[in-house]
Parts: sequence; structure tokens; C-alpha cells
Amino acid sequence: MREPARQTTHARAAPRVRYSHESGELSASTLAAFGFGASAPVLDDPRWLRVALEPFGDPLVEVWEVDGEVHGGREGELRWSRGGGWLFAAVECREDEHGGTEAAARHAYDLLSRFVAGAAEQHVQRIWNYLGAINAGQGDDERYKHFCTGRIGGMGEVFAQGYPAATAIGHGADPALLQVYLLATDRSGTRVENPRQVSAWRYPRQYGRTPPSFARATLLPAGDVLAISGTAAVVGHASAHAGDIDAQLAETLRNLEALLAAGGLPAGIGRLAPLKAYVRQAEHVAAVRAFAAKHFPDAPLLLLHGDICRAELLIEIDGWRYRT
Repeated sequence: MREPARQTTHARAAPRVRYSHESGELSASTLAAFGFGASAPVLDDPRWLRVALEPFGDPLVEVWEVDGEVHGGREGELRWSRGGGWLFAAVECREDEHGGTEAAARHAYDLLSRFVAGAAEQHVQRIWNYLGAINAGQGDDERYKHFCTGRIGGMGEVFAQGYPAATAIGHGADPALLQVYLLATDRSGTRVENPRQVSAWRYPRQYGRTPPSFARATLLPAGDVLAISGTAAVVGHASAHAGDIDAQLAETLRNLEALLAAGGLPAGIGRLAPLKAYVRQAEHVAAVRAFAAKHFPDAPLLLLHGDICRAELLIEIDGWRYRT
């Protein structure tokens, strides 16, 4: 049974994100932690989520720490934890139990929307979506496009204030598995758009019946952290450099730099910017590592095997940029 929503103090320092080799018990201040791939352990803790994306290289764990003691629980397909003015909530469900991709996305977002609406931390800052075979299907029947329609159908009043930063990536595990999780707090953040790109919700009809519903980034309430959405080689609304991993990496970096400037963060990606890179083809991992070593060698980087929401895109990067 859900713990009644309580009034909390205003959000303090933003969660600190780090990558670790440790995957044991979580500390009292861990808001959430994520293992990646089939070899990640299964922990009986609502704050732990095994993400269905296989890592390239060392199996790192992503850890979110907050200033405050954390507690959490489960409600069927939904798990949650809160502490320090921050809320983590996640839904794992099977599409074949909810009527397909579109209906499952609507179901997941409806669960999350209703849960957040009853919480003190009602301002969604960032959301992640992982689904199987994201590019399967042609035209309007592509699975990602069905997901977009279901997503907006399940968004409740908590999303009426504006779309959060987001990532949507295809995994290669059970194709029926949908994983959605979010970070929310008790104050609103600032949505940030990329001046080099058309806002996703304004995409033309060629990208589906329902445009993607996300902001390019969110500046968290204290103004000290930029939560960066999945960022790829998109200029305007068009994909750039189809089939060219090196050119796509360079374009993606230009988009990341534009987002930092738009969000008022200092230029440069370094140790204050933990990143995840989603790589479509294993043969491109060496190129991604070489690019990162040259352009942001100090940035903590987690490489994951994932399909980008457009079939012609080979690389997508998301993450965080801390001011200090």
C-alpha cells in the first residue's frame, strides 16, 4: 500500500550520479541504482533496476545519491523511492499483457502519472524509456511511433506543465519488456531547447502520428545541473550523416555543446559530466571510445548496446552536466 504523500522540504542538492564497479547493498542515501544487461544481479530492493541494455566493457553500475535518508516500496509493476526532496519511480511491464506497444506505453505512463500526482514531488525532471525492437515496423507501424502515441495518451496532469528531458532507446532483450523510470522533485525545473534543432513536439508529420514528447534538457531547480536528453546527429528535424559514425559523433558533440550554452552551463564536457553513450553497432565501439578519449577524456562514460529511435542514427548520448 502506498505511503501517504507527505509535505517535504524543498529540494536540496541535486542527486549526484556516479558509475561504480560495486553492485552490493545500496547505502541509506542511495535514491536509485542501475545494473545493465543480463549479467547484472537481481536485488530485492525497489531502488535497484536491472536495465535491459548490454554494456560494452566493464559492467558498471549507475548510482544516484541524495542528501538525506531514502525509503521506498512497490505497488505491482511500479517501484519507487524518495529522499532529500527527490523521487525515483519506475514501471516494468510486458507489452503482451497490456495489448501491445501503444497500450503498454499508455499503461506505464498512466501508472507513473497517477503515482507522481499523489506525491509531494510532483515535478518530473527527467525520464528514460527502454523498449524492445524499437525500429521494427514500417511507416506509422514502427514500434517507436506506437510508443510515442501511447506515451502521450498516458501522460496525466503532472506533465501539463511541460515535457521533461527524456531518452528512448531500443534494447535487444525480451521484445515484450518495457521499462520506464523517472526522476521528480518538489520544485519545477527549467526546460531547455537546442537552438540547432526543432523542438521534438513540433516535428512534422513524417515522424509519426504523434510527435515525441520531450524537452532537449532540463535545468534542475537549483540551476546547478543540466539533465541532458538523448542527443544525436539531428539538425533542424532531420537526421544528419546517415551511415557515418565519425560525422554523427561530431554532430552529436555540437548539439551537446549547444545545449550547455542554452542551459547556461560552462562550456566543456569533463569530469563533471557523467554520460551514457548508446551505440547501435558493436563495430563502432572503438570509434566511440577514440572520439571520447580525444574530445572529453575526463568524462565518466558508460557505453551501452542500444538502438536509436531513428534507424539511420548510429549513436546517441545522454547524461548530466554539473556546474561544480
